[in-house]
Amino acid sequence: MSDLIQGGYLIAAILFILGLKGLARPRTAVRGNLLGALGMLVAVAVTVTDQAIVSYWVLLAGIAVGSSIGALLAVKVQMTGMPELVALFNGLGGLASVLVVFASYVERVDPEMEDNTFLVAAGLSALIGAITFTGSIMAYGKLRGSVPTWRSSTAAYVNVGLLVLAGLAILGVVFKPSTIGWLLAVIILSAIAGITLVLPIGGADMPVVIALLNSLSGLAAAATGFALGNSLLIIAGSLVGASGLVLTQVMCVAMNRTLANVIFGAISGGESLDPDDVYEGKVRSTSADDVALILDSAERVVIVPGYGMAVAQAQHAVRDLARSLEQRGTSVTFAIHPVAGRMPGHMNVLLAEAEVDYEDLIEMADANPMFAQTDLTIVIGANDVVNPVAREPESAIAGMPILDADKSRTVVVIKRSLSPGFAGIPNPLFAQENTLMLFADAKQAVSDITKALNEV
Repeated sequence: MSDLIQGGYLIAAILFILGLKGLARPRTAVRGNLLGALGMLVAVAVTVTDQAIVSYWVLLAGIAVGSSIGALLAVKVQMTGMPELVALFNGLGGLASVLVVFASYVERVDPEMEDNTFLVAAGLSALIGAITFTGSIMAYGKLRGSVPTWRSSTAAYVNVGLLVLAGLAILGVVFKPSTIGWLLAVIILSAIAGITLVLPIGGADMPVVIALLNSLSGLAAAATGFALGNSLLIIAGSLVGASGLVLTQVMCVAMNRTLANVIFGAISGGESLDPDDVYEGKVRSTSADDVALILDSAERVVIVPGYGMAVAQAQHAVRDLARSLEQRGTSVTFAIHPVAGRMPGHMNVLLAEAEVDYEDLIEMADANPMFAQTDLTIVIGANDVVNPVAREPESAIAGMPILDADKSRTVVVIKRSLSPGFAGIPNPLFAQENTLMLFADAKQAVSDITKALNEV
């Protein structure tokens, strides 16, 4: 039986690795997702066989409750709510690690026990899991707009102090394993640290934070695996942790920020632009009919999606516009910035839902050389990722890689207003001579453009 269990764990681990590999490419992403799900099914089945379950009825009740909640979320949560849902899932993963390791600690702790591997792993799992849980709840609140950003000059010192105290509490767990208060101290201090770490981080950095919390949830699971002596949990947690760290680094590079600056700093400083100086007398409005006339003669069109497209749920309308243009022989591509939206891959997910061909989604490095040969670029709800002040060394977002939409022959920006993006600074693109502003809801505006184009 032991050999069969280990064999099952090996099969599940292989399926996890193949699933992760499949997710690296759009064409194999669906297959990768299915392989990962199959691996989890095998893992659960083997674990139930491996462990002594107090009551299978309790286990089945938990599965029923969890499945019901998952099904309800799948039906109720819109694609625009995916960032919040991902943040919530990360938090639940961290909470699960804390609960499992706490139960295991209570069960195994003994005054004479000297299993330092278990004790250290339990402490680390509690620390990382608690930070992940409360940090993710804070991220969820920020994405929902219910938790404000709070910054203080002493915040970094508070965060470091809490982490140091939590680390000292782990030493208490190791040297005084019979005193459960040390593990509770680790959990409480880490939970507070999760709040204070995420609270000062602004909305512009949320893609990085979500990627980091995803990595931490994996690391917490891996630590729990060491505590339980479960090789599969170690492998799965390590895969999630490593891939999350890679994604976090990709997000940081895309914003020209370091991870330490994201966690302990914020977008601030730099030259402050006055919106009146940037926009007054320079902004030109347009209409859907006028945009349709420009599109009628355009040979190459690039669409830049942003969070405004997500809020308006305009992805299907954007797809219809792209198809109408393609039927006319117009080349249409989508330029995707890595941090557009509120989570990594947010725009890719929305456009995939609308059945936009993944081959038409172009990454920033490949898209930027195209703009100079583009007849019309349509910016839909994007702001900071197309802000040309990033090229100015004194600006607040200096050095942040952007999409060079301003280099197109004509730019049409669809926004409700001239309000700034997450970075909170004006965008000179909106006042350029080659830019036209279409002030409207993105979904309605794109639908009107498509209708007008079909009537030309």
